[in-house]
Amino acid sequence: MSANNQSAQGSDNHINLYEPHVWKHHTKVAGLEWKNPVGTASGTFQYAAVRWFYDVSQLGAVCTKGASPVPWEGNPSPRTAESPAANINAVGLQNPGVDHYLAEDLPKLKAAGAFVISNVAGHCDDDYAEVVEKLADSDADMLEINVSCPNVSAGGMSVGADPVALANLMDRLRPLTDKPMIVKLTPNVTDITVPARAAVEHGADALSMINTLKGMRINIRNGEPIIANVTGGVSGPAVLPIGLAAVYHTRTVLPDIPIIGLGGIDSGEKALEYLYAGANAVEVGAAALFDPVAPLRVARELDDLLDSRPELAAKLAAGQTWR
Repeated sequence: MSANNQSAQGSDNHINLYEPHVWKHHTKVAGLEWKNPVGTASGTFQYAAVRWFYDVSQLGAVCTKGASPVPWEGNPSPRTAESPAANINAVGLQNPGVDHYLAEDLPKLKAAGAFVISNVAGHCDDDYAEVVEKLADSDADMLEINVSCPNVSAGGMSVGADPVALANLMDRLRPLTDKPMIVKLTPNVTDITVPARAAVEHGADALSMINTLKGMRINIRNGEPIIANVTGGVSGPAVLPIGLAAVYHTRTVLPDIPIIGLGGIDSGEKALEYLYAGANAVEVGAAALFDPVAPLRVARELDDLLDSRPELAAKLAAGQTWR
């Protein structure tokens, strides 16, 4: 075995596809440094699978699947459908619950050296509060509040679509932890800057956008929706322009809040578009579902692209943005 292969070999006696990389360009989000501007998007990362392909500590951040107060079984199947340049899913935030996350998932990621963003899911304000309380003193580096779930406290609509409900939720959560709190916003609104402002004015340290759009497919053999839940979240290359517009307009309205951009990123070039739109960092989601190494590949590509953009790289390193 060559010296290079030995250096890339993991503790489980396997060889990663990517050897360790010395990152040239880092960023800051809510005052915390990421070794590069690329993380994983919640719901698209599974450590047990990707650890065979790359060292997760090489990523700027790992955003984990949403944790709920108790285990959630998720939605009935079929849960997914294909669409032109997009994926539709209605998994329903299936997860084993926050206690399992704290006992199993988070310790493994931290032991591997990952910078971890713990995603928080809930169907009502009490759900969110219970999870945040349990994560408040954990080893998680940041929390991401997924306000795109159907929410009992908001009358069954996503709390992220109601700025008043979102403000009330943040007033409830903010006193529970000193950890930097990211609010992940839904694009299924008329103007995303309205809930964005509500989140920031009531304690959010950063924003991530966009979550998936609502969509569906029809089975023309029987005339019925393909997905059992009828609709699902649309992600993938098709949503890139929508995510870029959301980041750009939010940056215009809120010039100082850190923003993590996501939606349709599958290359360093597309990640760069988000940085020019005003993001501090990006997350790679749907691309990782068919290419497990996509987040790290995008990070490596972006690191090289920033070599020829020293002004942008300097702004990111200082916690500033292009706009």
